[in-house]
Amino acid sequence: MKSRPSILQMLPKIDRKTYAPFLERLKIIYSAMDKKYQEAADYYNFHCTGCDDNCCFTRFYHHTLLEYFYIREGYHTLVNEKKVEVKHKALEICRKTREADEKGVPVRLMCPLNVNNLCLIYTYRPMICRLHGIPHVLQRPGQGVLYAEGCEVFTEQCQGKERFEFDRTPFYIEMAELEKELKQAVGMTQKIKMTVAQMLATF
Repeated sequence: MKSRPSILQMLPKIDRKTYAPFLERLKIIYSAMDKKYQEAADYYNFHCTGCDDNCCFTRFYHHTLLEYFYIREGYHTLVNEKKVEVKHKALEICRKTREADEKGVPVRLMCPLNVNNLCLIYTYRPMICRLHGIPHVLQRPGQGVLYAEGCEVFTEQCQGKERFEFDRTPFYIEMAELEKELKQAVGMTQKIKMTVAQMLATF
């Protein structure tokens, strides 16, 4: 029986013309996310200016083909010299993370796109980077409602203030529906679980 190609074998072969329209729709969802996040930030008077516990050190996994392609779009806006630098960092992070995991030790490594506390492709950043830090609600099918707290800096700055109703659920639903359409369009059924560094290493 012929084995099914891996995700990493399939991704480079997907024609941009096929997925580009989906990225235009993704921009609309992101715009709505950004607007809602800003409403919440303004309500709390919370404005992230960076901290020692920088969320760019966190090993976030991303699960959508949409965001893989959108990050790739952002990567290709960089000049060639910066692309080489970023990819080198990404490969190093993947190597160090793999070694740490094999030894069973924790590791905190800065995202390869973070330079001097600024994201090189900020406009193209994924969903979790857009929504992180502020308390939110997520309605999970069959699991009830999740009430999540904000980051440590948020808690220090905004503790005691009445909670703003920030429901992530509509954004998750829209992303899931668009992701399903995209996968059908490109003929992919495999699930994705990749860090930004792992994505960049494939570009």
